[in-house]
Amino acid sequence: MTSSAFRRDMPDEVLMVRPSKWTLIVVTSLRNERLRFNELRRSIGTISQKILTTTLRELERDGFVSRTLYATIPPRVEYELTDLGQDLLELADQLEIFFRAHRAQVEEARRRFDAASHSANARLVISR
Repeated sequence: MTSSAFRRDMPDEVLMVRPSKWTLIVVTSLRNERLRFNELRRSIGTISQKILTTTLRELERDGFVSRTLYATIPPRVEYELTDLGQDLLELADQLEIFFRAHRAQVEEARRRFDAASHSANARLVISR
């Protein structure tokens, strides 16, 4: 089956994992353990509470993360990867290997693109 045939036969909703900058970071942070919200936030470091909440809800909705609420005062909530989330973790690990292997190429491509974009913008300003 070609990739275009695959896309044609599958509804877009099934293929869409709402990848944000944080999706794979959250998944990899839950790699080995169940974490409370603040533990997860501290382990990631630079993520805002709002973005982490949104990312966790999307991952939970799609079946990658489970959320367990404990009836304590204050309430305790823990997050962990589901079996599906473990499969996504394998993909995240493969992406990390790919990006580490090709980091220099990506950085060079970005430099060339930025330089070309900068000079194109300069030409536009000059030609006005």
